[in-house]
Amino acid sequence: MHSSSSTTIDSRCTVYSDKKPTTIKTLKLSVSDLPMLSCQYIQKGVLLPYPPYSIDDLITFLKHSLSTALSHFPALAGRLQTDPTGHVHILCNDAGVDFIHAKARHLSIHSILSPADVPECFKGFFALDKTLSYSGHSKPLMAVQATELLDGIFIGCTVNHAVTDGTSFWHFFNTFAEICKGSKNISNSPDFSRNTVFNSPAVLKFPAGGPKVTFSGDEPLRERIFHFRREAILKLKIRANNSDLICNSAEIFGKQGNDSWKAASGESNGKVAPLFLMKDKSAEISSFQSLCAQLWRSVTRARELTPSKMTTFRMAVNCRHRLEPRLEPYYFGNAIQSTPTVASAGELLSKDLSFGAELLHKTVVAHGDGTVRDGIAGWEKDPRLFPLGNFDGASITMGSSPRFPMYDNDFGWGRPLAVRSGRANKFDGKISAFPGRDGKGSVDLEVVLSPDAMIGLENDGEFMQYVSEISACPPPPPLP
Repeated sequence: MHSSSSTTIDSRCTVYSDKKPTTIKTLKLSVSDLPMLSCQYIQKGVLLPYPPYSIDDLITFLKHSLSTALSHFPALAGRLQTDPTGHVHILCNDAGVDFIHAKARHLSIHSILSPADVPECFKGFFALDKTLSYSGHSKPLMAVQATELLDGIFIGCTVNHAVTDGTSFWHFFNTFAEICKGSKNISNSPDFSRNTVFNSPAVLKFPAGGPKVTFSGDEPLRERIFHFRREAILKLKIRANNSDLICNSAEIFGKQGNDSWKAASGESNGKVAPLFLMKDKSAEISSFQSLCAQLWRSVTRARELTPSKMTTFRMAVNCRHRLEPRLEPYYFGNAIQSTPTVASAGELLSKDLSFGAELLHKTVVAHGDGTVRDGIAGWEKDPRLFPLGNFDGASITMGSSPRFPMYDNDFGWGRPLAVRSGRANKFDGKISAFPGRDGKGSVDLEVVLSPDAMIGLENDGEFMQYVSEISACPPPPPLP
């Protein structure tokens, strides 16, 4: 046994696929996969109530379910390999994944969810810490850690970012949970085709010894989860769409509040929708773009930048449905591109919310088939790693998505109480968007900022008026 911060490792083993051999031998990394080789492994996990059976039985169930899940996702049990021509492949050799059983019995669900800042202990709930994706040439492409708490379990999944993006990561995690819950057939099989527009003969050259991390990782940071209810996001959406006629209409937020949200969701039951919802859908600024615009404004203000300083809001977009023809929704791998939107600090703050929201909206709407293909062609001319970080002190990078089915990870005894991430890929200005637990259109933003900027954001009335307390989790079942 040995310790990692406040977490003690009880046991460690390698888990292999329960079906051998796989028909898939190798998968070539694509134009979207290769830039991620300098990023750290993705670390996301779910906090669950205490299971209704012994921990020993749970660990047995988890290992067995992981083994079955790997038979559907053979790439995750493989290793990276660079061929003589310089192309990088996933060798589907069933070298296996790490499984760790850890203990932090001194921590309760309440003690780790109640502090305003995300406690450091979550960093100890994940394996392969600070590991760059390029290391998948020798290290496992995935590790699962189950950490036993006083009254709960945290299941942390760490996956190589050159092998999956968020869509594929949560697809695997959902499948793992579904199998553990007892399903004999999985709901959605991954698509391993490599004959897509992302497949390229271009070669990415690496420095001797492989790439280095692109951000320092040593700077002092604070991390908080800000919760936004759907009603607050609707108010932001109305502001962003500049709907002056109804901005002050009390009925929207009174008895009609729920109907307005239903109208936004196309469930108006024939009632008249707010005016901005009658606009052409492509012209309407979305709820999430409105929330991002407010964050962009408020973080920029908190950083106290000079008015002429150019700021960047970078957003990862899923390209599966943007291509023509579309990729399969469960295409396995990375199918993302980073879209930057820029504005001077002065413009962003002197104009109203709709200015920044409109800029973000235009960037996303413009990212269709042609833009995706142009991005691929540009990368092929100049193959390069993705420069993750905040190099000018004026950038925000938005990752993850409130559309990801994070709370669908029911392993058999209830939905997750919370979703949290590890240390990976965090720097001043890194934001991750999660769906709220209630599943009704609420959003949680995991915000990582310098300590000074975080104080500024916490004191920003325009931002904080939309933030709610996260409702208390349902009480965990009694301990066995």
